[in-house]
Amino acid sequence: MVRTHSRGAHAGKPAPRAGREGMPAGRGTSARGARARGARAGDKRVGDTRVGGVHPRSARVRLVAAAGATALLLLGVALGWATPEPTAEPTVQAFLFAWENGQYGAAAALTTGAPVAVAAALHSAYTDLGAADLTLAMASVSQHGDTASAQFDASVDLGRGGAPWNYRGSFSLRRAGSGWKVIWRPAVIAPGLQPGLRLAVISSMPGRAQLLDAEGKPLAPASLVYTAGVVPDQLRDPAETADALASATGLPPGQVLGWITEAPGAGFLELVRFTPAGYHRLSGRLSRVPGLIVQRQRLRLFGSTAGAISGQVGGEAASLLQQEGIPYRPGTTVGLSGLQQSFQRTLVGTPTTEVVVANAAGHVVSVLQRWPGHPGTDVHTTIDASVQDAASKALQSASGSAAIVAISPTTGYVIAVAERDVGGMPPVDALAGKYPPGQAFTIVSTAALLNTGLIGVNSQIPCGASNPVGGEDFTNDPPVPAGGTFRADFANACSTAFAGLSLRLSAKDLEAAAAGFGLGKPWQLPLSAFAGSMGEPGNQAELAEDSIGTGSVQVSPLDMAIAAGVVQSGTWHAPSLVTDPPDPGLTPTVPFGTQVVSALQTLMRSTVTSGAGQAADVGTAPAYGQVGSAPYGTGLRAAWFIGFQGNVAFAVLELTRSAGTSAAPLAGQFLTELQAGS
Repeated sequence: MVRTHSRGAHAGKPAPRAGREGMPAGRGTSARGARARGARAGDKRVGDTRVGGVHPRSARVRLVAAAGATALLLLGVALGWATPEPTAEPTVQAFLFAWENGQYGAAAALTTGAPVAVAAALHSAYTDLGAADLTLAMASVSQHGDTASAQFDASVDLGRGGAPWNYRGSFSLRRAGSGWKVIWRPAVIAPGLQPGLRLAVISSMPGRAQLLDAEGKPLAPASLVYTAGVVPDQLRDPAETADALASATGLPPGQVLGWITEAPGAGFLELVRFTPAGYHRLSGRLSRVPGLIVQRQRLRLFGSTAGAISGQVGGEAASLLQQEGIPYRPGTTVGLSGLQQSFQRTLVGTPTTEVVVANAAGHVVSVLQRWPGHPGTDVHTTIDASVQDAASKALQSASGSAAIVAISPTTGYVIAVAERDVGGMPPVDALAGKYPPGQAFTIVSTAALLNTGLIGVNSQIPCGASNPVGGEDFTNDPPVPAGGTFRADFANACSTAFAGLSLRLSAKDLEAAAAGFGLGKPWQLPLSAFAGSMGEPGNQAELAEDSIGTGSVQVSPLDMAIAAGVVQSGTWHAPSLVTDPPDPGLTPTVPFGTQVVSALQTLMRSTVTSGAGQAADVGTAPAYGQVGSAPYGTGLRAAWFIGFQGNVAFAVLELTRSAGTSAAPLAGQFLTELQAGS
């Protein structure tokens, strides 16, 4: 079998040794052991009958056979028999051998055509396709007097990662003196070739499939895309164009050149697509690429109304493609992050490839082989467009980095994920971030306290300015109004009251309540997400710290939205982000009794009506919630509001430099936008 050179488009294989005519030497042809349609090495066929085949035998048998044949030949001469006619088969084998090995001059000498023209035609036939491998094997030879016909099997690796192009070729021969010549015409190379025509490859990627919202509408809006390409036949120097484009974009120049030269040539050939930002960054260099044409299109490709979960998409010049060793192919897209990355194989589809015959004008005359591609498959998410839009709009008013996550309490579906990053502050991660929840965690410690039966909504619990517990002095930061009932303490997020109440709890009580809210449960999403964690308290002070969310407890906004959903519905559901294909879920649980859930609802309503969360008391439906604030990093605090309204449970996180900043106004803005969009 023989490998031809690609022209740089399919680099990566070691170069074969040079043979005659400056082309790569082969690894053997049918004359040297290649098989024709399953025949054993050395077999030869005339029609479908094996003749002259030499099978492995002992040396003695071969010598006897040779001696017998010689004696028979001498007898025939003595008796005046006719001299055996020369067979065309050696010429067929020699022609295929030389062609396959890139010895085009030697192959041309065995034809009736002009040697230089035939050698050039054989050389360009598969280089026009960018072939990476070529295998030729004789199939049959039929001889009729001074004429003969031969069939051969060709297998061409187009070097594009797909199936090889396999076809049955044929040519005629005529006797020339004591030997034979291949009657030359372009169709010797491949059926359908005629003078003035050439082989070409057309390959096209299907449009990237979409991430869809809960109603089946694309999350990606139609947005501006810059598509750069060429009309190959209009290029003065394709190599110069390929080198300049590669220099500007980082694409492999040999592969770019391969796609240009392998295309039919008359139509626009897309080479690379850019986001507006990417195009403007490179526009100066792109303007100097000879023959480059830039078209403006509107495609559902690079943007998303839910960017925090969709992630980003890269075009042909994305560095990730090169890092993973994926060959350059116009139309290729790659998910760089988010669901676009998680479902890359589902969304991207497979290309359609055609081997065609093209005329001198670059137009397709006929299609010799077609491998149909398959479009990608849409991925259905749980995102509710109206809730997502409300969350995104609300975050525009945030002064610091912030995030909003909303879920459906009755299903666990994640219906909105929005993030806003502000310069000078760390970015937020709504799903996988790890933050201290502060007093927002008191819904967990309250559930633990209510489960003991030792406290009720209206129990008399003081809220002092400080409270020493376990050798540590707890204070309210920011200060809160003094209160006398547990309802008021909860509504105002009184840390000193909850620190004192931790004396009525054991570590197991708090851990059991946290588990009921799903903290640390092994649910999974197709994106990186954090289920929350809490260390085992080593002493009473640490238990008090955990009770007010400033100790070892770490949560994500998603965790806290789930916790709010437990209070709304009384049932814990594993979060889900994708319905088709579905996320692996866990069995829903009912972690608390109805009395505990009802009491939590009453307390969270008090926070909004008369406590620290009054800024969230908007809309016609009642809102419920709890606030929280805790130190985060150096000089920053994590401010929270978690709650629900109707069938939307949510968590709001805002990073701030002030202990007095509340996330309740941002929650109110979210609920206002939600009502406006409903």
